[in-house]
Amino acid sequence: MFKIYLKTAWRMFIKNSTSSVINVSGLALGMAVVILTGLWLYDELSFNKYHENYDRIAKVSLTGVMKEGPQISSTLSYPLAGELKTNYSDLFARLVRASSAQECILAAKDKRISSVGQYMDDPAPDMFSLKMISGSRNGLQDPHSILLAASTARALFGNADPVNQMLLINNKSNVKVTGVYEDLPLNTDLAQTKFIAPFPLWVSENDWIEKWAQSDWTNHFLKLFAEIKPGSTFQAIDKQIANVEIEHIRKIDDDNYRQLLSYQPKPVLEPMKDWHLHNHDRKSATAQPAQMVWMVALIGVFVLLLACINFMNISTARSSKRAREVGIRKAVGSGRRQLIWQFFAESISITALAFLFALLLATLSVDWFNQLTGKQMLIPWKQPAFWGISVAFIIVTGLIAGSYPAIFLSSFNPVKVLKGSFLQGHGSAMPRKVLVVFQFAMSITLVNCTIIVARQIMHAKERAAGYSRDGLLMVQMKSDDFYGKYDLLRHELLETGVVAGFSESMGKVTEIASGNAGFHWPGNDRAEEEQFGTLAVSPEYGKTIGWQFIQGRDFSREFANDSMAMIINESAMKVMGLKDPVGTDVTWTWWANKSQVLRYKIIGVVKDMIMESPFDNAKPIVFYQKGHNGGVSWILIKIKPGVALKPALAKIEATMKKLIPAAPFDYTFADDDYNMKFLAEERISKLAGFFATLAIVVSCLGLFGLASYMAEQRTREIGIRKVLGASVMNIWSMLSGEFVRLVFISLFIAIPVAWYFMHHWLQHYNYRTDLSTWIFLLSGSAAVLVALLTVSFQAVKASLANPVKSLQTE
Repeated sequence: MFKIYLKTAWRMFIKNSTSSVINVSGLALGMAVVILTGLWLYDELSFNKYHENYDRIAKVSLTGVMKEGPQISSTLSYPLAGELKTNYSDLFARLVRASSAQECILAAKDKRISSVGQYMDDPAPDMFSLKMISGSRNGLQDPHSILLAASTARALFGNADPVNQMLLINNKSNVKVTGVYEDLPLNTDLAQTKFIAPFPLWVSENDWIEKWAQSDWTNHFLKLFAEIKPGSTFQAIDKQIANVEIEHIRKIDDDNYRQLLSYQPKPVLEPMKDWHLHNHDRKSATAQPAQMVWMVALIGVFVLLLACINFMNISTARSSKRAREVGIRKAVGSGRRQLIWQFFAESISITALAFLFALLLATLSVDWFNQLTGKQMLIPWKQPAFWGISVAFIIVTGLIAGSYPAIFLSSFNPVKVLKGSFLQGHGSAMPRKVLVVFQFAMSITLVNCTIIVARQIMHAKERAAGYSRDGLLMVQMKSDDFYGKYDLLRHELLETGVVAGFSESMGKVTEIASGNAGFHWPGNDRAEEEQFGTLAVSPEYGKTIGWQFIQGRDFSREFANDSMAMIINESAMKVMGLKDPVGTDVTWTWWANKSQVLRYKIIGVVKDMIMESPFDNAKPIVFYQKGHNGGVSWILIKIKPGVALKPALAKIEATMKKLIPAAPFDYTFADDDYNMKFLAEERISKLAGFFATLAIVVSCLGLFGLASYMAEQRTREIGIRKVLGASVMNIWSMLSGEFVRLVFISLFIAIPVAWYFMHHWLQHYNYRTDLSTWIFLLSGSAAVLVALLTVSFQAVKASLANPVKSLQTE
C-alpha cells in the first residue's frame, strides 16, 4: 500500500510540476532556516557544557542596592575572596581565585606573542576539566609554572613538546610550561583563555595588591569560582555566606565603610548554566541571550510555517483537479482514513525531497551563518541523533503541511463529484485567504522590525562621541619596558612626521577603566556619595583624542599646579550641581588609603565622551594627571590627518620596536574598538534581515503559485471578457486586486504588532530612536509593490493570451 502511495505522489508531482516546484522550494527554504537555527539553538543551550562539572560550578558575585536599584557584580574584593576561601571552604568542593582575562606578552627564546589568559589557583584545571594533551593538571601547584592552550603552544614552540620549557611573561616572570590543554570551544565563557598561570604569581607581580588591596573591602577586582559538593545546592550555600561581608565591614569604624554598609552587599553564587543565557554583567542594552535564543527559534519556526502554508494553499486550491479522483476512489471502496493517509504520504514525500535540498542549502550557508552569529557550528553528519531528529522533522513537517489538504480533499462527496455538480463556492477560498493574510502579516512585521533595529543602530552610530577616533591607535603597556620612557617615546614618534599626538592613559579611550567615590565639593551635603568614573591621564591626553571644552582649559605642563588639577565631563558637572565649576576645590578621600585626602581644583569641563555603551547615558567622569591615585597602562597615538595609513604604521612600529624591542607592536584602532560596541545589535539586525528576506521570498512563492492557479482556472472567463472588449489593464486589475486587498489587510494587522514589540524593545535603551510613521508606510508600500509584482507576472500573461485558443479548449 505504501508503495502505491509513493507512486501516486510521484505522478502528482510530475503532473503538477509548477506547483510541486513551488512547494519543494518553499519547504526547502523553510527547512534550511530551521536546520541553521537548530544548530544555533543547540550551540547556545549547550554553552559551557564542555566542562564536566557544569551543573556544580558557579562564580561568586556580589549583590547590592545602589541608588539606581539592585546591582550585581562578578568581581570581589581581595579580603572577601580570602575570607570565603579560608573560613568557608568546607562548603565547597573547590574554590579558585582568578584575575580577569588579560593580554600578556609570552616569550620563548626569540619568539614573542601576545596572548589572553588568566591567573588562577591550582584547582582550576580540575574544576574546569581541562583536557590535557601533555603534562599534568597539577602543574599550577608550582608557583612559577604555566599551562598553555594547544594553539598558544604551537605559536611559541611549533610542533615541539613545550613541557618543561621556560617562558617569560611580560618580560618579568620566568615560568616553566607544565602542561598543554586542548583549546576550549567558542561556546564556553573561558574560550579566550589561552594560558593559565598561578594566582600567587599574579599577586607577587602586582605590589599594589599587597600594599593596599589585601585589606580593602571596597576594591573589587578579582574573580572567585566555586564548585559545590555533590548533593549540595547553590541556594543553601547562598544563605550561609550572605552576611560574610556585612559582618566584617560592620566592625570597621570608618565613614566610607559605613557608606558601603548601606548598599547591603551580599555574596551569591551564580551557577555556570546562567553565565551565558542570564548574564548580569552584560554591557549591551539588548535582550538577554536567553530571550534571543527563543526569539530566533520562534522566528525560524514561523518561516517554516509560512512554507507549510504555501503547501496547504496550493494543494487546496487545486482541489477541483483532484475531486473526480477522490470521488472514484470513494465509489470503489476507499475509506476517508485511507485517503487521508494517501495525501499525508504525498506531503511527506515532497517534504523529504525538500529536506534534501534544505541540507544542501544549509551546507552552503553554514560558513556565512557562522560569520553572522560569531559561531563555529558544523552540521553533525556522523551523529545518529542528527539523522533521527531529521527523520522526525520530515514526518512532523509533512504532517503539518499536509494536514489541511488531507482533511479537506478527503471530505468531498463522491455522488456530487461524479455527477459534476461539485463546485467550490466563495466560502472554500476563505481559509486560503486567511493563510495568505497570516503569511504577509508575519513577513511585514519582520520587515518593520529589521528597519527599526537598523535605524536604532544608525541613531547610536551618528551620536556625537565627544572626541575624534580617526587615526587613533591604542597600545597596551603589557610590560615594565614601557614605563619611564614617556618623553623619549613621544619625542621619537613625533619626529617620524606621521604622528600628531601621543599620550598615556589608565584605560582605553573606549572604556571607563576605574570608578570611585569619596569626592567632596562645596555644597555636597547629600547622605549618599556619588560614584564617578576616574581616569588618570598624561597632560597631552586631551590634545591627542581631541576632546571638546565647554568651560575652562586643558592640562598644561606650563602650570606646575596642574599636577593636582581635575577636568570633569558634562555629566559630572550635572551630578555636582555646579553651573560654573571651574576653580572649584574638590577633595578625594581614596578608600585604598584612608589617611590620604587629595585636594584638586577643577580647571575645565569637557563634553561627554561616549566611552561605554553608545546606547546608554554618559557616566560622570573625572580626569586627573597620572601619578597619584592611579597609574597608566595604555598609550594613545594619533596619526596625522591625510597621512597614508600603511606607511604611517610601518614608521610607528619601527620606532616602537627600536625603543621597546622586548614587546611586540600590538595595537587597536579606537574606531574598530568603538564599533565592537554595536556587535550585538548588528547581529540582531542581520538576523532579522535574513529572516525577513526569507519570509518575503517564501510568501511570494505561495502568492505566485496561487496567482498561477487562479489564472489557469479563469482562462475561459478571461477569453470571454477579451472578446467582449476588456483591455489588458482591466484583466490585470481584476486578477491582481484580490491579492492586493489581502496584503492591505495584512498591513492593518502587522503594523500594530510590530509597533508594540519594537516599542518595548527600544525601552531597553536610554538613548533610542523614535518610531516614525514613515517606517511603517515604507514597509507597507514595499510589501504591496512586491505582492503586485509577484501576481502581475501571471496576470499579464493570462491577459495577453489569445482568446480564441482559450475558448477552444473544450
